[in-house]
Amino acid sequence: MRYRELFRVEGLPVFQNKMFSDQALAMQCLTGDMVLVQDMDSGLIFNAAFDPDLLDYDKDYQNEQAYSPIFREHLTQVGKIIGRNFAHGSIIEVGCGKGYFLEYLNRLGYRITGVDPAYEGSNPDVIKACFDQSLGIESENIILRHVLEHMWNPLSFLNVIALANGGKGNIYIEVPCFDWICDHKAWFDIFYEHVNYFRLADFKRMFKTIHEAGHVFGGQYLYVVADLASLQKPIAGVADQFEFPSDFLTGFDRLAAQGRNKRRAVWGGASKGVIFSLMMQRQGFEIDFLIDINPSKQGKFVGVTGLQVTSPEEAMCTLEDADDIYIMNSNYLDEIIAMSGNRFNYIKVD
Repeated sequence: MRYRELFRVEGLPVFQNKMFSDQALAMQCLTGDMVLVQDMDSGLIFNAAFDPDLLDYDKDYQNEQAYSPIFREHLTQVGKIIGRNFAHGSIIEVGCGKGYFLEYLNRLGYRITGVDPAYEGSNPDVIKACFDQSLGIESENIILRHVLEHMWNPLSFLNVIALANGGKGNIYIEVPCFDWICDHKAWFDIFYEHVNYFRLADFKRMFKTIHEAGHVFGGQYLYVVADLASLQKPIAGVADQFEFPSDFLTGFDRLAAQGRNKRRAVWGGASKGVIFSLMMQRQGFEIDFLIDINPSKQGKFVGVTGLQVTSPEEAMCTLEDADDIYIMNSNYLDEIIAMSGNRFNYIKVD
């Protein structure tokens, strides 16, 4: 294979969304390097330094976003896309997480089976396992939301799904949009768990038949609804060569200048907030703590920095008026201002 290096960063936590009850353990967590390359034959972009053996998704992995009304509205929009493309037959959701979207579709009348090794609930329609052919399940429709970016060989994983499903059916795929990441210089959206970084053009090479495609969640995510039977090996053309922005890591000085040098909190205790805090600290810019509405994260510590995640209620008691809050995702800005009484200096990171 012919690779071209695009970007490199060392010492990232292997898991951004794994929570630690002990600060010392959080600071000693496993780390890995990012060597982002483009495969010049397929055009796909991925971390060449990724080691899948370092990943072990367990009960301490917490990444449920549906506590936010804004994110639930996003899921409602995804439900409409599903409704346009999937008949009211059976669905398999591969990587269903904690099951929120599965149960939402259930209420809309779909017969849906979930598969996820980190599932914690009691829904009998969820199989707590990694997806493979040995599960013996198939469906007319497959949902793959925010899973493919985690797979070491995405084409191989899609082939596993197609084979297990008898080579047929439609698949909805949703992943972060690499074009959005680069356009917004979102260096905090590059992290170890995500081995792959997709553009819409990548899926157009991977599937002969795409029923619908586009962007959602303010352009941060891209999606395709494709025919599994049309899956093919992607072959890159000259136009598929990606030019990584030379000024990708700019923004530290701008963000520091917007702060008022009082307490500094980051709103968002998930991947973006973890990487942002780590990279800012490496620039000598200290963060005091993270804020997150997910109760499974609150009181716990995040990898490498060992920063603690607090609830919004606790943060409101700790912070003083006009303290700095860095907003990791501006989609949530109005929601955060409302929850915090518009008392602080809100700094949009993206």
